[in-house]
Amino acid sequence: MTDLNEAIIIKALEQIVSPEMIKGLQIKDGHVLFSIEVDPQQAPSMEPLRKSAEDSVKALPGVTQVTAILTAERQQQAPSQSPPASASAPSPFQKTAVPGVKHIIAVASGKGGVGKSTVAVNLAVALSQQGFKTGLLDADIYGPSIPAMLGIQNQKPNVVDQKLIPLEAHGLKAMSIGVLIDEGTPVIWRGPMIQKALQQMLYGVDWGMLDILIIDMPPGTGDVQLTMAQKTPLAGAVIVSTPQDIALLDACKGLEMFRKVNVPILGMIENMSTFICPNCDHESHIFGHGGARKEAENRGCDFLGEIPLNTAIRIQSDEGTPVTLSDERSRQSFAEIACRIMDNIKQEKEAA
Repeated sequence: MTDLNEAIIIKALEQIVSPEMIKGLQIKDGHVLFSIEVDPQQAPSMEPLRKSAEDSVKALPGVTQVTAILTAERQQQAPSQSPPASASAPSPFQKTAVPGVKHIIAVASGKGGVGKSTVAVNLAVALSQQGFKTGLLDADIYGPSIPAMLGIQNQKPNVVDQKLIPLEAHGLKAMSIGVLIDEGTPVIWRGPMIQKALQQMLYGVDWGMLDILIIDMPPGTGDVQLTMAQKTPLAGAVIVSTPQDIALLDACKGLEMFRKVNVPILGMIENMSTFICPNCDHESHIFGHGGARKEAENRGCDFLGEIPLNTAIRIQSDEGTPVTLSDERSRQSFAEIACRIMDNIKQEKEAA
């Protein structure tokens, strides 16, 4: 039997769409993922074409499941006459609830390298340990790390009734682009394709009934982060930073971005707050200490807590086991933070 490859898939799609329209083709263990780039004005009527393309590839030998998404890159238009001063432009962003999900929390940072994904994973586990039905969405398309941290990188989701079924690990339901593409394969997609993929993983997944869905946001404050904040009904955002000034500067940019789009700030977390020696248990403030607490006070938001840096976090993250499950100090830190976050969500709902 001929091995499944890109040429075979493109040939199967030629009867339906032009090869130039096929973008971001990925193949992993019989699972095929691709997008179809269409004219923005025609996008609403292109669902039958998307379905036909999906069915065509699904019929190929060796294909176990197919995920096809539509993406439309809006073209630059010539300036037109300005509307009358009395006309008011409607907002282009409409927030859509995720079926079955009560609260969505964004875990964000202004820059990479501050341990945001580690915090997101262990915060999700801590919420699950407190009895909340919890899901975790890895929204970092360019650098998905959640599958490795949960130990599910070699698994793949099923598709039932055109919906992805999230993987389950450590009491969580999880979804990531990392389980849909080959491990180590870079995602070379444009912004519109990234946004469409995120929408697909958010709304095209059967999450079931969840109390909390944690979204591990990409680092930074770019177009993807802004669109997610504007289109997703977030209960609030949690900002992660390390203590040093340069990290706090970027973290505060992320905080202000959420405020500009009216997303409540649930608080700030200081990660790598202290280094705990594995031999003598001595604590050292190698990255400084207290910077996030001070910045939270200056910005008028809650300081959620400090997460220490210890060897167990690194070892267990690499092994695919959240440190909250075994290290008592870490478990207690994340449990306290989880309680504060849920209290703040309750206060935000009452204020609203």
